Amino acid sequence: MKYLIVGLGNIGDEYRGTRHNIGFRILDAFAEASNISFSTERYGDVAHMRLKNKQLTLLKPSTYMNLSGNAVRYWKEKENIDISHILVLVDDIALPFGAIRIKPNGSDAGHNGLKNIAQMLGT
Repeated sequence: MKYLIVGLGNIGDEYRGTRHNIGFRILDAFAEASNISFSTERYGDVAHMRLKNKQLTLLKPSTYMNLSGNAVRYWKEKENIDISHILVLVDDIALPFGAIRIKPNGSDAGHNGLKNIAQMLGT
């Protein structure tokens, strides 16, 4: 099975270390722990790996967060990944620092990056 894991963030040094880049930071930590590296490809930095017989594509879009949908759609189609096998990592100001919420479906809760991804994927 194939999975697409997308970490949202904003490109540029001025955004490094901000809460908006938590998706990038999570994927960077995961890649480092897995001893893999990202390469710059179409629409972002991408890494591929296998984990327990699963093929994972890690994506850090090179677009600004609010326009991430093109990158997600491109890699979903390129890698032939079912929409149910996409995980998007984002910040959520409504959660206390360090808290994690996993939602299998629901609204974008006003998050423009998630909104753009949903529009581009037609969900």
